[in-house]
Amino acid sequence: MIFRQLFEPISSTFTYLIGCEQSGKAVLIDPVLPAWERDLAEIRGLGLDLAFTVDTHIHADHITSARKLKQEAGSRIAHPAIDGLACVDHPLEEGKPLVVDSIQIEPIFTPGHTDGHHAYRLGDRVLTGDALLIDGCGRTDFQNGDAKALYHSIRSKLFMLSDDTLVYPAHDYKQRRVSSIAQEKARNPRLGGDRSLEDFVRLMGELDLDYPKFIDYAVPGNRECGVCPPDVPEKLEQYCDQIGDSLQG
Repeated sequence: MIFRQLFEPISSTFTYLIGCEQSGKAVLIDPVLPAWERDLAEIRGLGLDLAFTVDTHIHADHITSARKLKQEAGSRIAHPAIDGLACVDHPLEEGKPLVVDSIQIEPIFTPGHTDGHHAYRLGDRVLTGDALLIDGCGRTDFQNGDAKALYHSIRSKLFMLSDDTLVYPAHDYKQRRVSSIAQEKARNPRLGGDRSLEDFVRLMGELDLDYPKFIDYAVPGNRECGVCPPDVPEKLEQYCDQIGDSLQG
């Protein structure tokens, strides 16, 4: 299996490229609109063809490039079925893996950050989206977020995976790229150790976070699988425009 971790700096988002060496088919997980050309160049440079784009949830901090990549590369759009998006070609559900030749992606329903959030397991790796971050977790104060649901998603599902499972999140803001289930269980300051449900709910309720600056444009755009609304203010246009240089993890 080919595995690449790509970083988009405007929204601090990791996109994951998974490729089948035998068939030459590829999947992108959580692709970001400004970086679609970079991603296609990476895929084609490896001699692969893009079969699917997959998103973990309806994002509030960036717009997916799923629709754009379908137009440019003929890929199909996979997304959690629970969100009921009309633009999706392949609805995903826990217990029903997405299989692309030798690639098997197992959806894990992990609500809490949003009510439709899914993580994706690939053998000894788990892509945790915005649910479980390195030494943190996603916020729970918008898009039907629920701190109790997130606690159970992480403690009763993700933390039940093998300790050696590598954790690849959708975001990091401190130049970290990978963790493990053992590490997060031991030292995650929000959910690790003996953190109780009551403590976690109180902690999340006291965060007092700023309103997400791009959410009013990202959510409706992502409900259409990646459409940048025409009324995006100039100060936020970088979230839609093609970026010049992008760091790669």
